Amino acid sequence: MNPLFWRRWHRWIAFPATLLLLFASVTGVLVAGSEFFGAEEAEREATRDLVSPVTARTDPAPWAARLGEAFATVGREAGAAPVDKVTLQFKGKRPTITLYTGKPGGGEDRQFVVDAGSGKLLSVASYADKPFLHRLHSGEAFGDGGLVMAMFWGAGLAFLTLSGLFIYLLMWRPGLKGLRKLFW
Repeated sequence: MNPLFWRRWHRWIAFPATLLLLFASVTGVLVAGSEFFGAEEAEREATRDLVSPVTARTDPAPWAARLGEAFATVGREAGAAPVDKVTLQFKGKRPTITLYTGKPGGGEDRQFVVDAGSGKLLSVASYADKPFLHRLHSGEAFGDGGLVMAMFWGAGLAFLTLSGLFIYLLMWRPGLKGLRKLFW
């Protein structure tokens, strides 16, 4: 194998991949930061060691009634908006029911958090199935072309890693001592 061939391809792919690596690394740090410092993570941490009062054998009738109350509460606020999904949070100081509504023509719209005990509306926020930052990091924010581009930059970075390792091994010289044994 010719080391010059591998070095040439490694350099040619490295330049555009550097820009993509910078994009992926910066958005990755932002995604990790938003996950680490986000309200959802704080709630997960706060309720992690708690035991749910609801078991698989719990009578579902009371919760079905509370779910009905949550639908009524959201219906007063959102009208006949389509409901995309519902989540129930049993653990914690305040169990909640969250309804995610969509737009009549399709797409996500709002997130309604209802107190499961009182039926009161706790919060309303805009809702997207995936946060924008996650879609930006994956390339999905740019449509299908962005996802295809993300696959290419991932493959390019994998090629750079492997070709760099291959070049490193081709240049290895036995018999060196100390740090020169690793960094020649």
